[in-house]
Amino acid sequence: MLDEFEKLPDLVKEHVHCEITAAPYPDRLQSVLPTALMHDAQQEIAQWQGYAPTPLDNLDALASQLGLAAIYYKDEGQRFGLGSFKALGGAFAVIKQLQEVIEQRTGNKVSMESIRKGEHAALCAEITVASATAGNHGRSLAWGAQRAGCPCKIYIHAGVGDARKEAMEAYGAEVIRVDGDYDDSVHHAAAEADKNGWYIVSDTSYPGYLDRPREIMAGYTVMVREILDQLGPGNLPTHVFLQTGCGGLAAGFAGGLWAETGADLPRIVVVEPTEAACLMSSARNHAATAYQIEVESMMVGLSCGEVSILAWDILEPCSTDYITITDDGVPPAMRLLASGAPGGRPIVGGESGVAGLAALIDAARRQDLRDGLGLTENSRVLLIGSEGATSPDIYEQIVGHVAA
Repeated sequence: MLDEFEKLPDLVKEHVHCEITAAPYPDRLQSVLPTALMHDAQQEIAQWQGYAPTPLDNLDALASQLGLAAIYYKDEGQRFGLGSFKALGGAFAVIKQLQEVIEQRTGNKVSMESIRKGEHAALCAEITVASATAGNHGRSLAWGAQRAGCPCKIYIHAGVGDARKEAMEAYGAEVIRVDGDYDDSVHHAAAEADKNGWYIVSDTSYPGYLDRPREIMAGYTVMVREILDQLGPGNLPTHVFLQTGCGGLAAGFAGGLWAETGADLPRIVVVEPTEAACLMSSARNHAATAYQIEVESMMVGLSCGEVSILAWDILEPCSTDYITITDDGVPPAMRLLASGAPGGRPIVGGESGVAGLAALIDAARRQDLRDGLGLTENSRVLLIGSEGATSPDIYEQIVGHVAA
């Protein structure tokens, strides 16, 4: 099953361990990611047309081969037909942004339900939302804007493929390509929005911009609620491997899980590309630290050099481990899932979606990392398959067939 991995050099390049004191979700984080907002997001998203929990697959054959008790893989490639977990966050934040602006303009309280049902269509058509993206967040934003009836502007950088651009345009967004990397596109989008009176709905936070990223992370906690229901009582994972770019996915998921499990929070392992190790740098410096990207990773959705400050506020007190991986393990991990050999069924995993899986396979087979991460025959590991074939052409090139 792991023949391709046997031929590769070590995939995990760096590992930083942080001592964390087990504790309930702290009151101070209620201003960062409030539990009330998490519950609002979970209740609202459950009402959306097409909502259904995504599968949680048991990779039992792979777990046995790696000497682990269990590996669970949450397949977000099926989320709302958009191909990634981002569908949960961006579209929810669009509704919250529209709710805020409509209330400001009318002086009346409006519900998210009334916006969803089109009761403020004329006002929504006058409100433009905008963001930078590497693909998945922009698709969610475009989808949410189309559903709400508001214009949408999306900024992408040179490393974003045409298939991702066309997917956003299919939902009615105007997509503008800019020079530089992801962080450059973030700054460009913010400047254009300020000049034109648009509203930024970004999944990364920075000084003075906190509300929308907070809402986006709250949307991601839908996954937490689903997974806990799918696993059932008394079956918490011991480890969660969370791949991340600016930190929003890892922080939203870890924060939501922390709020639900308290002092029983599983061990949180943050995974990122070696070429974009902003969270690794932050862990070493004990402060949010930017990383200068020199080469773009093929895990384009994780290629972020600047840390979301809200995300770091959550991750610093709850993440025990930070690891970086090379791109080498991504194609084998995609092909492994597609084969169905790990257990259950064939799974479509995209380049960014399999980072946690590749990291786990390498770590479980190396005694130093196995010991360093506390992986034993009793470990139950949760992976978030954060995207499917969001670039179908790249997926076909790597796996050898179209995504089923």
